[in-house]
Amino acid sequence: MPIVIPAGVEVKIHAGLVEAKGPKGEDYVETLPLVNIEQKENEIIVSRVSDEQDARAAHGLTRALINNLITGVSTGFTREMEVVGTGFTVMAQQGGLLMNVGFSHPVYIGSVDGIDYTVEKGNTSFSVSGYNKYMVGEVSAKIRSVRPPEPFKGKGVRYKGEHIRRKAGKTVGK
Repeated sequence: MPIVIPAGVEVKIHAGLVEAKGPKGEDYVETLPLVNIEQKENEIIVSRVSDEQDARAAHGLTRALINNLITGVSTGFTREMEVVGTGFTVMAQQGGLLMNVGFSHPVYIGSVDGIDYTVEKGNTSFSVSGYNKYMVGEVSAKIRSVRPPEPFKGKGVRYKGEHIRRKAGKTVGK
């Protein structure tokens, strides 16, 4: 399945390396020798050298990585998150996030190269965006781990639209 290169994205293919430069940034992907990568006009075609199991696995992986690279430098990736709880807030500060999530002190999440934070109105929802899909997911998971949602009241930092499995609280027996 060919990967279409959108307008405004430059792609260079070297031995074992695919570089892409676009409006959101520039990045690269290292490739394995089990696959061949060709650029024809505005498409990239990934094919495997043999039909062995390792070559088939490397083919799918390489195609997905290159597709994510092209998508990232052209449109970017975004992960929307929210904080749920009484008094829980998020504020953008000095390129990072300042979170009040029920501790005795606010928690500061520093800035990361290639990652941008956007806080929505109301200071309870925010988004993590960037050109590298792996880094967006990694930073989002790190932010979520500050205060993961708990199953009894559902308070904490969660991904937007995430379903939290709720538990019943203690009951008094007679």
